[in-house]
Amino acid sequence: MEENNSDHYEAPKTEFNPNYFISSIESANLYFSHLLIIRLLGSLQTKPFLILTGLSGSGKTKLAQSFVKWISEDSNQFRIIPVGADWTNREPLFGYPNALNSDEYIKPENGALELLIAANEDPDLPFFLILDEMNLSHVERYFADFLSAMESGEEIFLHSGTEVISGVPPKIRIPKNLFIIGTVNIDETTHMFSPKVLDRANTIEFRITSDEMTDFLEKVGEINMEYLESKGSNMAKSFLEMALDKSVPSEGMDSVKVELGKFFVELKKAGAEFGYRSATEILKLIDRLKKIDPSLEVDAKLDIAIVQKLLPKLHGSRRKLVPVLTTLANLCLKETIQPEKEGGSIESKVFEVDIEKIKYPISFEKLARMRKAAIENGFASFAEA
Repeated sequence: MEENNSDHYEAPKTEFNPNYFISSIESANLYFSHLLIIRLLGSLQTKPFLILTGLSGSGKTKLAQSFVKWISEDSNQFRIIPVGADWTNREPLFGYPNALNSDEYIKPENGALELLIAANEDPDLPFFLILDEMNLSHVERYFADFLSAMESGEEIFLHSGTEVISGVPPKIRIPKNLFIIGTVNIDETTHMFSPKVLDRANTIEFRITSDEMTDFLEKVGEINMEYLESKGSNMAKSFLEMALDKSVPSEGMDSVKVELGKFFVELKKAGAEFGYRSATEILKLIDRLKKIDPSLEVDAKLDIAIVQKLLPKLHGSRRKLVPVLTTLANLCLKETIQPEKEGGSIESKVFEVDIEKIKYPISFEKLARMRKAAIENGFASFAEA
């Protein structure tokens, strides 16, 4: 019998439990913060489209790969596809009909279309499409059909025939059991996401603290991805059921709604206000985070929602952005700072507060970094190199 290195945690047989995944990746010599994993899982259960951005080499692809390997019965349930710089249309994902032979359809060699077909044929299991370095090409060009169909539920037309050609039907839906995870690196070779893309996803930024790096260097060892394979596959149906729950919580959300109203007013000044969809998804995210980790406080959940759903669309010049960043950072404090006189600046006071006065630390830290970038470079955006 194979030795299980995670015997210190006894997993439930079928009910999805994030603690078993956390225990499993530690046994595979992978180290991520508990909160980062909870954010990943809660986000996937809120919306099947997730963007992972942040420092290169911080484990974005590795964490996504670890989870899909862990929860999938076999490799047929996922594809990890590197996006090419030459992706200018949908063909790398959907293929195309052979113009010289009407009885042939050319499927992409990366298996994206086959994964889509398999997901439609097996709706009781989750399927995962990981697009590595998703912004190496313009996302709106090759991913437009996905973006539209994910929201509308409409079918995507593949060819003009009436029968299946080369195993490909005339049209196909983006199934509810398909999860899409895109990893993003920011440098001179990549492209920025439009608000249209960001609005349809949860965005998680990967950062590494000094304590996390010290901890990693003390524990560093050879990563054993094979250990993760199918360890959580008996929880796949439970995970999918939780993700397909479309209910939007209403009870106990009064304080959350008040806070969202404050952020809406200030984001509108920067042209980055959110719509009904984002507001609904924030309420769902807070509810799913509660189910994933009941120990999270309301402020911690709202902090996660703010940084993942409200801040990613922020970008602009120093003159435009710094006043908005200051006001938003002020809203992240336990007690907002008032100007000493009408029209007075509170910028320095807000960004120099002691840490114990901060109510939403993740969001505050991000706003502070964006302000620093705006001052130093004359421009800033959520995505950083």
